Amino acid sequence: MTIYYSLTFLLLAAEMVTFCILVAPLPYPIKKRVFSFLSESKIVAKVAYGLKISFIFVAILFADALQRMFRVTAESDMAKTNKQGMIQDIRTDTGIAARKFYAQRNVYLTGFCLFLSLVLTRTFYIILDLIHTQEEYAKLKTSSSSSSSGSQSEQAKEIASLKKQLEEAKQKTRDYDILKKQAAQNNAEYDRLATELNDLSGKKSNKRVD
Repeated sequence: MTIYYSLTFLLLAAEMVTFCILVAPLPYPIKKRVFSFLSESKIVAKVAYGLKISFIFVAILFADALQRMFRVTAESDMAKTNKQGMIQDIRTDTGIAARKFYAQRNVYLTGFCLFLSLVLTRTFYIILDLIHTQEEYAKLKTSSSSSSSGSQSEQAKEIASLKKQLEEAKQKTRDYDILKKQAAQNNAEYDRLATELNDLSGKKSNKRVD
């Protein structure tokens, strides 16, 4: 295996380890710290930028390996067609089979490396969105509980104010009834005094006539 395919294999192994870490059932606080560090660290951002460049080279290797695999497959088919009815050369067949195997291995290696890079990127952002959603849910839950307690306190204040107003209205009604009774009593007393005054005035007038 050449050095660039060896590096591709190491990159694929690193991707597999990273994927296992991402999907591991870690506790929420630890997972939150890890993903916050990965999404906010400048060093991680530089490493990710370097990996993007390396994946461009892996894509070029994938295209080259795919082209070689097609060419070796065509040569193998042509060799089988030309050797029909003839004695087969074992060394030639072994060499063609080895070249075909290496070409397919390189295609699978680079292809899985590219595919796993896409899976890792998508998985990372899905988990990051999930963590943000959980944070927003916790904030909404806290704010709703505080608002409900605040609304309950406001309702209690409003009920107390209404009770106070009701007591004041009742007190005013009682005062009005008392004033009404007093006015009725005063009116009755005034009528009585007026009647007595009229009676006295009538008696005096009668005496003067006599």
